[in-house]
Amino acid sequence: MTRFFQNVPSEAAQQIDALSRVLYDLREDRKRILDRYRAGDEATLLALITAGRVDEHPAYEHYLGAKTLADTREVIREQLRDLLATGV
Repeated sequence: MTRFFQNVPSEAAQQIDALSRVLYDLREDRKRILDRYRAGDEATLLALITAGRVDEHPAYEHYLGAKTLADTREVIREQLRDLLATGV
């Protein structure tokens, strides 16, 4: 078994765990939104909306939600990178 957390301070390990869980939830929520439209990413969903292949409402709101989830995920990933660089 990998002992990744062996030399990690308890507080840093808890933050890493919490951020990892948030990343997972963000990824899965975004995937659920995009899967509804069989879109691999936000740009594809927006193209489907623009082409009239899916109804604008609620697809555009879902597009915005998926984009927000992706953007938030990137912010959390950066926080996790910083934590790993300084806290471990």
